[in-house]
Amino acid sequence: MPNLKVKPNGTNGRVTHVTPENAGWTYVGFDLHRLKPGETAAGETGDREVCLVWVSGKGKAKAGTKDFGTLGERMSPFEGSPHALYIPMESTWSVTAETDLELAVCSAPGGGTYEAKAIPPGTHPALARGKGTNVRYVNNIMPEDDSSAHSLLVVEVITPGGHTSSYPPHKHDQDDLPNESFLEETYYHRLNPPQGFGFQRVYTDDRSLDEVMVLEDGDVTLVPKGYHPCAACHGYDLYYLNVMAGPKRIWKFHNAREHEWLLKA
Repeated sequence: MPNLKVKPNGTNGRVTHVTPENAGWTYVGFDLHRLKPGETAAGETGDREVCLVWVSGKGKAKAGTKDFGTLGERMSPFEGSPHALYIPMESTWSVTAETDLELAVCSAPGGGTYEAKAIPPGTHPALARGKGTNVRYVNNIMPEDDSSAHSLLVVEVITPGGHTSSYPPHKHDQDDLPNESFLEETYYHRLNPPQGFGFQRVYTDDRSLDEVMVLEDGDVTLVPKGYHPCAACHGYDLYYLNVMAGPKRIWKFHNAREHEWLLKA
């Protein structure tokens, strides 16, 4: 199995590149571009669909023959909700940075007759989940009740310092609907302040997979299967951008039985 933690490669251009081939799985792809003003990232979707997420900064976007103008307004992923842009299969896209820009490219197998569309902040309501030191703040970008995509599920979460997230531990690695869905998942992590660190554990019931990773600013973690809780250390808020995809566009998870009592505490 490939290393489950992917470090950024450099500080400019495409610094992260996760594909089904190099991840050793089937569905999810994730790229991260860091651009200076005037620089451009571009691509062709082929047989995949794409969701571009303006993690921070502003940039002019085109998809196919459509000009979407300038998207993005926050200068940090810890400041408000994101702009995003969905692009269907068999299309092209380009984004030219107007400020320093951090652009995520989330991808999965395409299908259907979907159209390119902008996803501005406020398209889906911001949510708070959990209680006590398990509270975290959720911005849905492409949730399952948004029927404008074939495979992609995209969401970002901010976990305050000292809190846990993706917790109690849950998994979605069985194609067993209506009980559980199979979804591969990537986490793109940022820390505020950036010198901080957090932790993520990815493990299965039989512990055939059991890996604990230190999370630093800019790391990507892969979740091919198993439970995958995160913890943010005191004083450092943890942001992550999730991309999920599988054979069906449904997020149905299974909680670790030994920790389910926490939901009733």
